[in-house]
Amino acid sequence: MPVNTIVGLFAKSPIKPLQRHVNRVNDCCELLVPFFHACEQQDWDKANQLRHQISEIEKDADTLKRNIRLKLPRGLFMPVDRTDMLELLTQQDKLANLAKDIAGRVIGRQLRMPPSMNDAFIAYVQRCLDAAAQARRVINELEELLETGFKGREVTLVAEMIHQLDVIEDDTDSMQIQLRQALMAVEQEYNPVDVMFLYKILEWVGEIADQAQRVGARLEVMLSRS
Repeated sequence: MPVNTIVGLFAKSPIKPLQRHVNRVNDCCELLVPFFHACEQQDWDKANQLRHQISEIEKDADTLKRNIRLKLPRGLFMPVDRTDMLELLTQQDKLANLAKDIAGRVIGRQLRMPPSMNDAFIAYVQRCLDAAAQARRVINELEELLETGFKGREVTLVAEMIHQLDVIEDDTDSMQIQLRQALMAVEQEYNPVDVMFLYKILEWVGEIADQAQRVGARLEVMLSRS
């Protein structure tokens, strides 16, 4: 039976719920840019409102995740391995958790980057979010992959998209190094404890790109098994 026929018969395909989940995860992550802009302006009321929005969207993503886990079929006609789908779900869900944790920790100490670093820092945050967005694009290609039986041009397209995800992550590594150097140049002007947390913020934000890359790695595993 052709793969597309199987997919058509498979009424409870996990692909659409997985895509809804990754879209909600990205909604959560994307709020970090306005959040850090509010922190830069020391508008802590607005920053706290955005932190609350991030937390609420993360809860939505958690609900979607639990529903997928409960309803993911175990039957013969699963188009991809159930374990692979659950692991992919776990990896993409961690992106929302990171966004929530970052916002909570920053608000907890009312932290802001030194003014001389603001523009470069926001660019760094956005580039890390580019990685999350690229991971979403790859997830959104899953249905086409299934319909082609994980063969042909679609596989090549997805492989290139995953490669671009690696390129973005490499960019964020380079940007983080430059930001660390900039922070080191002015760290003596700030509270040592705050400086320690500022270094951690750079690390936590970078973890978003790292985690997005892990999503791509899980998809590569799925491709290799198909």
